[in-house]
Amino acid sequence: MILYLDSREKNFVEDLKALNDIAEKNLEEVSSQVKKILDDVRALGDTKLVEYTNLYDRRYLEKAEALSLDKRALEDAYLDLEENVREALQCSLDRVKTYHEKQLIALGSGSDWSYEDEKGNVLGQQVRGMERVGIYVPGGKAAYPSTVIMTAIPARVAGVKEIVLCVPSPEGLSNKTVLAAAHMCGVDHVFTIGGAQAVAALAFGTDSVPRVDKIVGPGSIYVAKAKELVFGKVGIDMIAGPSEVVIVADDTVDPRWVVQDMFAQAEHDELAQAIVISANQGVLDRVHEMLPVMMREEKRKNIIKEAIQNRGALIKVRNLDEAFVVVNSISPEHLQLSIRNASSYVNRIRNVGAVFVGARSTEAVGDYIAGPSHVLPTNGSARFASPLGVYDFQTRTSVVKCSDEGSIELNRIASVLALVEGLHSHSSSASLRVEK
Repeated sequence: MILYLDSREKNFVEDLKALNDIAEKNLEEVSSQVKKILDDVRALGDTKLVEYTNLYDRRYLEKAEALSLDKRALEDAYLDLEENVREALQCSLDRVKTYHEKQLIALGSGSDWSYEDEKGNVLGQQVRGMERVGIYVPGGKAAYPSTVIMTAIPARVAGVKEIVLCVPSPEGLSNKTVLAAAHMCGVDHVFTIGGAQAVAALAFGTDSVPRVDKIVGPGSIYVAKAKELVFGKVGIDMIAGPSEVVIVADDTVDPRWVVQDMFAQAEHDELAQAIVISANQGVLDRVHEMLPVMMREEKRKNIIKEAIQNRGALIKVRNLDEAFVVVNSISPEHLQLSIRNASSYVNRIRNVGAVFVGARSTEAVGDYIAGPSHVLPTNGSARFASPLGVYDFQTRTSVVKCSDEGSIELNRIASVLALVEGLHSHSSSASLRVEK
């Protein structure tokens, strides 16, 4: 039912690498389809936006105006929520806002800064929130109000002036909790558009959908491919792949917790990945035994079963030292440290999107309520990418102001370096300021 690997086996490194390679079926066909959608929406705007929305979301719209939801629809959704759901969303929103406000302070208060050197030259930066950001919220296999909070709140804290949200509404049905979350986060525009066509509309703009400066948020392979293709026309947060969790476990954790943590990740979609690493053979054996037993009770068991069979694994290692070598090699989106004295091992982690320290710190807490954004690097990209944060929604402009005295010295040196590079006009431009 699930792949078993042992670090002592000769082909372990190759097998581990193969486990991390996502075999995306018909990837060339996906790229071709996505490129056609992007080109069509760019050329024909709302006409193609309506056509593709009707095709892929099984809707029967005639005009693009029907894709836009007004503020009253969001407020009505908010007022219609059950009190416990509204309170839960508010708690999540407050914690995410608090975390990102502290993040902003750590980044230098998120405001302009400068200093003056000994010659009176002033150097610094102007820091601004972006003008307009697009958020993509998935809406196919499940609804994700949490993604609204985890993207819109960092954007607001960063100072973004206008937020445009796209969420698919299959058969014209919108999830009221998603709309309520958009209302609570102060989203400016909501469009019921999904897939590559939503990315195209945000990137290029149409008569109905305003063009944005950056697109953030997770989505299907079509959304990821579309974001990849429009990068350069607009900014993107990352090219996200399927969700992942690696659980390092020992005999102090209840194996039921481990299995349920695997299922929590696997239920996202059939390509999600759940891996357990342990130096204790008994732990792996108990997890293996409980997988089919506990799966019978899962509401999304068909998705979970396929994900576990496709990309799940139990990995036996010699010791914890080797476990962390494997973890850093995989560079997973989520890492669960379900081991004794878990805090003492956090500094061993290099390449992970988010680490959950101790068996009681569940990945589910990170998805909904902890504070950091749950938009994280996947598919090994934690080696060079970071969680979504306020820094993703700000631009920085360098500021250079030379004093009369400082200008002479700095331009003299710049003139010399420009000549070394063969840029004579640069050198002359600087030299003119050296003359007294």
